[in-house]
Amino acid sequence: MSMKISIIVPAYNEAVNIPYLVQEFDTFIKKHRNYEVILVDDGSDDGTITIVEEHKRPYLRVVQHKRNLGKTKAILSGAHAAQGEVIVVFDADLQYDPNDIPKLIELIEHGADIATGWKQGKYRKKFVSGIYNAWARRLFSLRVHDMNSIKAFRKEILEEIALRKDWHRFIVPLAHDAGFRIAEIPVTLRPRRFGSPKYQQKSRILIGVFDLLAVKFQLTFMKKPLLYFGTLGFSSITLGITVGIASIVLRLFGLGFRPLLYLVILLVIVGILFFSLALIGESIRAILDKLEKRNS
Repeated sequence: MSMKISIIVPAYNEAVNIPYLVQEFDTFIKKHRNYEVILVDDGSDDGTITIVEEHKRPYLRVVQHKRNLGKTKAILSGAHAAQGEVIVVFDADLQYDPNDIPKLIELIEHGADIATGWKQGKYRKKFVSGIYNAWARRLFSLRVHDMNSIKAFRKEILEEIALRKDWHRFIVPLAHDAGFRIAEIPVTLRPRRFGSPKYQQKSRILIGVFDLLAVKFQLTFMKKPLLYFGTLGFSSITLGITVGIASIVLRLFGLGFRPLLYLVILLVIVGILFFSLALIGESIRAILDKLEKRNS
């Protein structure tokens, strides 16, 4: 295979894992010469960068953030420094097997634009992850089982999609929406041997749900805001007029019911607000379209 591959390894406080990580890549690179490894130290304060410097290799390059900016930014920084046509995102905690990487690359060679792994093995958040991925499949009409696993993708994908903080988890649906071809293959998930997981907080579940909805919003409502918000506004105003007519009829028969008047006012105001959001959304969409056209 002539294609150069860049393996990006985001690392935050993974000093204890670095020697074993390098050891595994030493073995891997002996078999696969067309790979480079870019380790992104994301503002670690446990001496990760020092350990990395002690284990420098010809195939290993280092990018350092002065402070912790998050995994998404680490991936983007690594991709900016990458020389390869294909990017592989590989976690520094050694839970994935480097020997699964060529299997992902093979899917790229056979026509996929992004190849994602389907974790096989036990892990603590399997139940939550299962629900999260089920929602994602339903919301984004995806056929993959796992959105947040080891993955390989053509570098051009990062130029076509917009990633915010923590949106590395949505590279697959964003790429799918942009028209890229998705493929999936089972990969081995190993137990973490050293260090502690970085995403244990229960609050991250809520953040993940909100991010999921935010991405869905970007891929639907923000594509045609007048259609979606306008439909809601029209429906609300129509319902308000219908309730208003019913209130007048009831009043003529001596059955006046004041709460119905309040309901009419509420429905009409809500409808007007939705129409206002639709117009604002269309204005924002027009600006975004001009920016995208200018950058293309």
